[in-house]
Amino acid sequence: MVKVISEGGINHNGSMDLCKELIMLSKVAGADYVKIQKRNPDVCVPEAQKSKRRNTPWGEMSYLEYKHRMEFSEEQIKELCDYSKSLGIEFFASVWDVDSARFMAKYTRIAKLGSASITDYELCKVTRELFDFVIISTGMSTEEEVEKAVEASQPDVIMHTNSTYPCPVGELNLRYIEHLKEKYGDNAEIGYSGHEYGLVSTFAAVAMGSTWVERHVTLDRNMWGS
Repeated sequence: MVKVISEGGINHNGSMDLCKELIMLSKVAGADYVKIQKRNPDVCVPEAQKSKRRNTPWGEMSYLEYKHRMEFSEEQIKELCDYSKSLGIEFFASVWDVDSARFMAKYTRIAKLGSASITDYELCKVTRELFDFVIISTGMSTEEEVEKAVEASQPDVIMHTNSTYPCPVGELNLRYIEHLKEKYGDNAEIGYSGHEYGLVSTFAAVAMGSTWVERHVTLDRNMWGS
């Protein structure tokens, strides 16, 4: 059976109400899991970016302050986990740094390493140590980098991804799914994380053997966001 992950990312804009709406949307849509992203901005935001000014719905502020406003507290994460559980959908996060991995491990058994994170091999190792179930995405990486990430994280699921947002269908290279199955299929399930418009390519990915699927969700494509 194919497992479906609804990726809310940071489309909640730091709002608990919006995040709960995304969780409910994901449940109604039939997803098995709903995911957000968790960062420690002090670690993840490059030094040169931290002091840059940014216009936001809360007024003009530094980029670092804006990123902190997008993050949920420990109490809020626990509330979101409990809310998801009450609906019968499992909540987890992509962890972007070791601090966030340790934070989320208190409340979830599953974690994802997004494409931008799999070359952080320390994070790969720590995530494997902390969580029962680990998913990685392969976008933005060379074959050698994917190999090193797989070695470091020993993932339960490896997702083919093209990290262009949105990705032209002609650049999806879905046959990489077949390559991943041949190379890693004895030790991990193979999935697909899509960033393109439409769902036909996702159906094709399942037909090609993906047993996990992840697609981004939002409440309104015209809503303010990153």
